[in-house]
Amino acid sequence: MNVNDRQAYAAAKREWEEAVGKAGIEPDGLCYGPDAVADMDVVRDAGFPGAYPYTRGVRSTMYRGRLWTMRQFAGFGSARESNERYKMLLERGQTGLSVAFDTPTIMGRDSDHPLALGEVGRCGVAVDCLPDMERLFQGIPLDKVSVSMTINAPAIVILALFIAAAEKQGVSADLLQGTVQNDILKEYHAQNTWIFPPEPSLRLIGDTLRYCGRHAPKWNTISISGYHIREAGSTALQELAFTLADGFAYVDTGLAAGLQVDDFAPRLSFFFNSHSNLFEEIAKFRAARRIWARHMRERYGAKDPRSWMLRFHVQTAGCSLTAQQPENNIVRTAVQALAAVLGGTQSLHTNSMDEALGLPSESAVTLALRTQQILAHETGATDVIDPLGGAWFVEHLTNRMEQEAEAYFRKIEDMGGMLPAIAKGFFRREIERAAYENQRDVEAGRTVVVGVNRYRSEGHAPDVEILRIDPAVEAEQKERLARFKANRDRAAVDAALRRLERDARGDAELMPPVLDAVKAGATLGEICDVFRAVFGEFSERQMAG
Repeated sequence: MNVNDRQAYAAAKREWEEAVGKAGIEPDGLCYGPDAVADMDVVRDAGFPGAYPYTRGVRSTMYRGRLWTMRQFAGFGSARESNERYKMLLERGQTGLSVAFDTPTIMGRDSDHPLALGEVGRCGVAVDCLPDMERLFQGIPLDKVSVSMTINAPAIVILALFIAAAEKQGVSADLLQGTVQNDILKEYHAQNTWIFPPEPSLRLIGDTLRYCGRHAPKWNTISISGYHIREAGSTALQELAFTLADGFAYVDTGLAAGLQVDDFAPRLSFFFNSHSNLFEEIAKFRAARRIWARHMRERYGAKDPRSWMLRFHVQTAGCSLTAQQPENNIVRTAVQALAAVLGGTQSLHTNSMDEALGLPSESAVTLALRTQQILAHETGATDVIDPLGGAWFVEHLTNRMEQEAEAYFRKIEDMGGMLPAIAKGFFRREIERAAYENQRDVEAGRTVVVGVNRYRSEGHAPDVEILRIDPAVEAEQKERLARFKANRDRAAVDAALRRLERDARGDAELMPPVLDAVKAGATLGEICDVFRAVFGEFSERQMAG
């Protein structure tokens, strides 16, 4: 705007504010104009799609060139049952797989462990050993399908099992595409499914970075996850800031492992939540790309543009789903998915309407997938790259998100960095406070949840199909595991585990001995028990209150 335009705009704005004020309405925050982004340099701060700082997207053609990968998070019961669900989803148009593991697997326990009782196959698939991983992907060509696996503390073991299973298919590691979440830091912030203390956990991550850099160059070694931070109750800003702070800590881990930043940063990816505040979510995604690009180039000196690009997967908000009036969840998911698309995601999972009641049924997960397909092909949302770029409100929100995230980064740095901040309980306190304040507002009616605290329906709830896990699944899994253990070469297993323990007590890279152990027949629980013996187990008591 030139001087005359600015003066004319200011005069018109004053006139509008006076009119609104006379109506008894506070005009602040109601309407945004060019003055809201007066300090913004369009080229420096917004730029163009596929160009630094990637505010408007990481690819120059975005969805005009290629749609996002459509994934549905799935896994339940046995490997065979989950394999059937994967094949069904692929037949109905899904373009990538996303694996959910059960709680014992996530915690590094075999299905026959006493603490696994009642949990085997309940909230994900049970994977104890190499034959389980083989069954999970039987008939699915691992050189053709991108696979994402949500696993953290035992991620190095699950990745080794996956690589070994691919080799059984005749697929070498250099052809594998996908992601292992491998994001342990957010466990200490929010999700709590840790096993080992932070320092050895970061060592395991550094070793996967090294191994995949040499042997699996197409594989995303970490999916840095804000999703679980948000599910624990954080604000959108906290999700953004804490996720990127974790990302910077992983870059530091790679550098400490002796790698060059451009050797591993291009294979880091991110995983965000998408809630129903459409514009806030879009601004969050845009700000995330810009912050990452600036830090990677200016702070870490990355030279490869791929290191500057923040690529991310999005899942719609599980915590927003309600058991009351579950059909409302279809609308929530559609809005949240639209925010992810308008925000420029590379991969998307849409939650099913019945997930507040149980595991998603086949019909519900199909409808969730159809939601993505309708957005892609019927709405016009994919016709233009970053269609909200230049909108005064969206650009203002993007700028504000960046500024407030940077303030969080400075606060973390003042505490001594990521690990001291975890030890002080900083992240947990921030998230708990935000969760408390949100719940207080819901209970007071200041935050409306349709069907819960307003517009409630009387009478019977609609019938919703519920997927129930047969209790026989656990017994069958234990029987398979017992047969596997009885028929393996126990001497070879023991030798592999002894080598792993020796290397863990030293400073050797741990991915090669883990891979040797799973091929020899060691189970996930046995390998994690070696690490427990060497590294110890982490307790919440080790964090400040």
